[in-house]
Amino acid sequence: MTTALLTDRYELTMIDAAIRAGTHDRECVFEVFTRRLPAGRRYGIVAGTGRLLDLIAAFRFADAELAWLRDAGVVTAPTLDWLANYRFHGSIRGYAEGEAYFPNSPVLIVEGTFAEAVILETLILSVLNYDCAVASAAARMVNAAQKRPVVEMGSRRAGEQSAVAAARAAFVAGFTATSNLEAGRTWGIPTMGTAAHSFTLLHDTEAQAFQAQVDALGPATTLLVDTYDVTTAVATAVRIAGPTLGAVRIDSGDLPEQVAAVRKQLDLLGATNTTITVTNDLDEFTIAALRAAPVDSFGVGTSVVTGSGHPAAGMVYKLVARNDPERGWVSVAKKSADKATVGGRKYPVRQTEHGVAVAEIIYIGAQPQPSLNERPLLVDLIVDGVTDDCYRGIAGTARAREHRAHSLAELPQEAMRLGRGDAAIPTLYR
Repeated sequence: MTTALLTDRYELTMIDAAIRAGTHDRECVFEVFTRRLPAGRRYGIVAGTGRLLDLIAAFRFADAELAWLRDAGVVTAPTLDWLANYRFHGSIRGYAEGEAYFPNSPVLIVEGTFAEAVILETLILSVLNYDCAVASAAARMVNAAQKRPVVEMGSRRAGEQSAVAAARAAFVAGFTATSNLEAGRTWGIPTMGTAAHSFTLLHDTEAQAFQAQVDALGPATTLLVDTYDVTTAVATAVRIAGPTLGAVRIDSGDLPEQVAAVRKQLDLLGATNTTITVTNDLDEFTIAALRAAPVDSFGVGTSVVTGSGHPAAGMVYKLVARNDPERGWVSVAKKSADKATVGGRKYPVRQTEHGVAVAEIIYIGAQPQPSLNERPLLVDLIVDGVTDDCYRGIAGTARAREHRAHSLAELPQEAMRLGRGDAAIPTLYR
């Protein structure tokens, strides 16, 4: 399926005008970055790169798309001819998926002709703005959980395709599983889930519902115990499943008090290995508030798929350099109030001291030779139109998840605080 029309009209009308002016094939450099992190956040997480590479590969204008553009009068005949032969032949470098980013980090750099690069703007921003927002929120939740598993279960709070993207981004950020089956099939993410309140309400008694679930899934299943009375449900669950009951799930109530009471009851009933998972509109702050409670795992829905209040990462796509026929490469930048940009080709590195990140340094102009305490941040994603497949598919997703763990381990400890604060490290230009 083509992704060519997942874009804004003005991308094509710009190309149409540039073709008329003879400037469409000027070599250009575009850059993706965010001017700021959400208020109080100390870092962001790059996510969506693997998805994006697949979408760029599918960016083609077939007869159906060209016919619609012609009938709708979007562009003229010369542009339709150009679109019919469109393939991205340029190069894309970026931060490795899973990498931490900060204000003005050039997380993606696209080089090619103006036309072939600008046409990807909307697609690139659609993916990175959403996936980075989800991953950045999810990483905070994982940190708040303090090594206890966190499961993504927000499909019903997002668009059907966004739900799959959110599950992937959360997994990259450290979530252990998802409830979304398509995310499991496409990206190799472990899936989990047993029953909702409707299953209990379907049966004449709670005991009948629990028995039916245990008969189908075995005693190691997770039983939802808050449909009626939690204390009664826990007793019924252990009576039916036995002391080897896998887990109970609590989805309502005063969680710290409820969890403590359930843990005590389970232990008294001999179900000492039965774990407790909680759901109930959790976010990073409620998870942190449950640190002292005997919770074994968390399920997060609405908050993670909406970026915990920040559903877009604020990424922008800006032209920063173009190749002038007479002067060579020329830096270009906006001078707009509050939206000024920094022109020029960028080469970012992460500066460390004793293995801990202390600054994001962005070199402008010629590519530098990094010192021993400077880790280059850009990797080649597409070179002269050829994609590096190691960043795609299930293997690429697993790679991104592993990289996120290494990247966050490099940040100073204060980066993990949930309270308001500035970016964990400064961004410096050189």
